[in-house]
Amino acid sequence: MYEIEYEFRQEDLIHFNEMRFKNNVQLQDEMRKHRIFILGVMLFVSLFYYLYYSDIEVPAYILALGSLWVFVIKPYEIKHDIRNQILAKYTEAEKESMFGQYQMSIEQHYLVVKSPSGKEKLAWKDLARLEYGNKYVYIYIDLDSAFIIPVETMKVGDLEKFAEQAEGMIERGL
Repeated sequence: MYEIEYEFRQEDLIHFNEMRFKNNVQLQDEMRKHRIFILGVMLFVSLFYYLYYSDIEVPAYILALGSLWVFVIKPYEIKHDIRNQILAKYTEAEKESMFGQYQMSIEQHYLVVKSPSGKEKLAWKDLARLEYGNKYVYIYIDLDSAFIIPVETMKVGDLEKFAEQAEGMIERGL
């Protein structure tokens, strides 16, 4: 059967969680509402200032600052906060057992994974699905967790053939 070897890094974990955040429709709707609300408040304040003082310069600055906040500062702040929350979830010992060299091999009834935390066999019927991402392949164990296989750190094996074979085994649920 097929076997691959790759390195799993901290930035791969962060990328996976950021991707899940971007694909979460509910959170994205909340972000959109926040943007509209902040821009509405800034527009109201600048319109009031313009009508009360008949000055265009200060309302323009207010709108510029509001736009800068909504489209540049807040998204950067949220991204930075997400990264900090992700890394804060794990202790140093957990990080050491999570990051490093991984070997995966496909057997008749199992996906065999050798990682820094040890060796485990996962039955194909216990795996949820396989997804292809931008420069990554994800083998989902359940709804929220997956084996993240980065293309750029592949050391041994053909990831495309491995992923095709693994996807077929997951679909069959042996």
